Amino acid sequence: MGTSSASAELDQETEQFYRNSIRSLQEAEIPFLVGGAYAFCVYTGISRHTKDFDLFLRPSDVERAITHFRADGFEAERTFPHWLAKAKCGDDCIDLIYRAGNGMCEVDDAWFQRARQEEVLGMRAALCAAEEIIWMKAYVMERERFDGADVAHLIHACAERLDWAHLVRRFNSHWRVLLVHLVLFGFIYPSDRNRIPASVLSDLLQRAHEELSSTPDDRVCRGTLISRAQYLIDVQERGYRDARLDSESRMNEADIAHWTAAIDQSE
Repeated sequence: MGTSSASAELDQETEQFYRNSIRSLQEAEIPFLVGGAYAFCVYTGISRHTKDFDLFLRPSDVERAITHFRADGFEAERTFPHWLAKAKCGDDCIDLIYRAGNGMCEVDDAWFQRARQEEVLGMRAALCAAEEIIWMKAYVMERERFDGADVAHLIHACAERLDWAHLVRRFNSHWRVLLVHLVLFGFIYPSDRNRIPASVLSDLLQRAHEELSSTPDDRVCRGTLISRAQYLIDVQERGYRDARLDSESRMNEADIAHWTAAIDQSE
């Protein structure tokens, strides 16, 4: 499935900006992957209009991409240094993503090794693998945005083709986040719940069962990894440690302050 439906509502200037950006990065040999609404449409057939075009880069390539876009006459900057840069042409924008907003899910070599070639806006480009999209979207549980439906639709569309072992490894110690989405999938699609391998669900449920007899002493709140706003009271007033300051997240206190200050702008 191509992305013609994902781009059907774009005006010509916006589409040309996106095409020029793809071509420019390819000619400069700056590796990138197409994600966002375009990749989601390829995998699920569900299209949505968005003014942003999401490109995923390794962190080590971001500064080079910014410099390149500026040389082409575009505005470009690291909007949030821990995860996101933007390149703009008037009202049109390209997001240059190298991690998730929680500082996790860093774009590494495996993203590129697992990518698939597709036609995007009439051009050949590499698409983020479904497993990586699920991994990143699974943590988005904001009050104003919950990507659980996207995760469910991706599983529904790709269940038989997913590398489930890779997906479980991606979540690592955060396997409960994956388990939440798999349980929810069975609720959303009762007649399709057997499309999730029984071995995967059994393994995760067994892990949960084994934890019933023990509770960690560390008062950490991992809620900040799934919502930047809704668990602030826990880390600011109730004595919980912010999980975003752990080694699994690439955020520091300055990043957290910057990301928190932007909450009002998104509402």
